[in-house]
Amino acid sequence: MNPQPTPTVFDVQRIRADFPLLARTVHGKPLVYFDNANTSQKPASVIEAMNAHYREHNANVSRAVHQLGEEATAAYEGARDKLAKFINAASRSELILTSGTTQSINLVAYSYALPRLQAGDAILTTTMEHHANIVPWQLVAARSGATVKAAPISERGELLVEQFIAMLTPEVKLACVTHVSNVLGTVNPVREIARECRKRGIALLVDGSQAVPHRPVDVQALGCDFYAFTGHKMLAPTGTGALWARREHLEAMPPFFGGGEMIREVRFSGTTFAAPPHKFEAGTPNIAGFVGLGAAIDYYQSVGFAAIHAWEQQLLAYATERLREIPGLRIIGEAPEKEPVISFLIDGAQASDLATLLDLQGVAVRSGHHCAHPLMQFYNVPATLRASFAFYNTREEIDTFIVALLKVRKLLM
Repeated sequence: MNPQPTPTVFDVQRIRADFPLLARTVHGKPLVYFDNANTSQKPASVIEAMNAHYREHNANVSRAVHQLGEEATAAYEGARDKLAKFINAASRSELILTSGTTQSINLVAYSYALPRLQAGDAILTTTMEHHANIVPWQLVAARSGATVKAAPISERGELLVEQFIAMLTPEVKLACVTHVSNVLGTVNPVREIARECRKRGIALLVDGSQAVPHRPVDVQALGCDFYAFTGHKMLAPTGTGALWARREHLEAMPPFFGGGEMIREVRFSGTTFAAPPHKFEAGTPNIAGFVGLGAAIDYYQSVGFAAIHAWEQQLLAYATERLREIPGLRIIGEAPEKEPVISFLIDGAQASDLATLLDLQGVAVRSGHHCAHPLMQFYNVPATLRASFAFYNTREEIDTFIVALLKVRKLLM
């Protein structure tokens, strides 16, 4: 458990006023939304930015010289500029706009990994990965004759880093690791892993879906080769996300999708492709969604990650302390460095039953395997209940959650 940080002044009620959905009721009770690792709520500024795009600027991007087309293109490409600065990319051209982490990882699987893999090669990942950082590697491994290996974790939910490094053997052509576990909240030592991968000439992909909403990310400082993340977990609309990649990889990789906008010239005798990032962005994108993502970044910057991180760590520490008061409750994953995610079980109660009854009390949490079957198998459980917090949550909501949890536990005992 993280030591409880010194309380800081954080006007969470002012923040909450920016999120319209937080004011609603569910089953006649005030909503307590603790499913932020699944998807975050959206501030009014994001919603309004998307509405304004459709009301005032709606046109396709990069295909028209008229005023609306120029406005739409400026807003869409402006989101790329904001994202590049947000993660400290060396150049905006290193940032491919995608539908989210899943598409980003598949792009690397088919455009970077598959052309390089041969029979006998291996891809190294970890036991705590989301399916999106497992299944694409299995698919390309099956096509190439390669294998997928998984590094072990401890009972506390920490990656056994020395064993991961020991598994970086010559046949490993790509390593893939989550920055923050979506189930455990564990923060992995990406810089150390990246340093060891570089020593061996092994490219490293990082799944940043659960990191980007909670902490500043500097891809240059991390030292990885690919960094994938999703917009809808960071206050932005669904269907948005990005892949950051080193320029030399993007220049060497063939296109993943073919179609309009990713070409220089098309002839039946052959096609020449645009330079990165547009080489990987075929078709009409989710323009309004990325306008919203740009507004989400503006919102994060207006609050500041130092304040966000400090408040979320207070929530994590307080919720962990309160959950320990409940008899028969077992927290799954207690690494010393975590983001605000707690998975747990209660003796004698099914996770799905608990979640259903909590919903009737107005509390939204996630139950299930969380797209992490191998991790559930490691802990020998079919599912967990997961409470995940954001900076717009409050200690009072945690108290409400605990009262509701004690009530539904009593019903199920």
